Amino acid sequence: MPEIGTVLLAAGRGSRFGPAPKLLARLDGKPLVRHAAEAALGAGPRPVVAVLGAHADAVRAALDDLELIRVENPDYAAGLATSLRAGLAALPASCTAAVVVLGDMPRVTAAHIDRLVAAFADAEPAAVVPVQDGRYGNPVLLNLRRLGADIAHLRGDHGAGPLLRGRADVLEIPGDAATGLDIDTPAALAALRDIQA
Repeated sequence: MPEIGTVLLAAGRGSRFGPAPKLLARLDGKPLVRHAAEAALGAGPRPVVAVLGAHADAVRAALDDLELIRVENPDYAAGLATSLRAGLAALPASCTAAVVVLGDMPRVTAAHIDRLVAAFADAEPAAVVPVQDGRYGNPVLLNLRRLGADIAHLRGDHGAGPLLRGRADVLEIPGDAATGLDIDTPAALAALRDIQA
């Protein structure tokens, strides 16, 4: 069985959300980032590395009692790619793959993560990606043996998506509403609260 870790990306500024830290916005009585962290910890892959950056002290406090490895990305303002690299660097060298979980996706569950792992175990593709209506979602599982060198050269405010487009060795699995829902604005959060009401 391949050794798989998890990287929780929780370093971004969330500038489209406004001045308040997006990852600390509350849903169902908990900060968005805590929903994501609890999903990651409920799934199989270990360890779980949380990458902090903007609002690091407040995000750390929101995750205070959880069994996470916390790393700070001092270059978070240069984009998501720097946080992805920081998180992967904090995983043990024995990890051959990593699930990448975004801190602003509160409806992703442990089951979503474990489904990626199960799909990967069968064929060990370059990546496993949930797809709904033809669009890639998150979280994703990355094969570090196949993609590690390319990830090291990623720049800007995007993850591994550009590396995966057009590859024949990416395994697509069915996504759902949760794998396509990230919260970028207060309006998106309000809409999610309205759906639940």
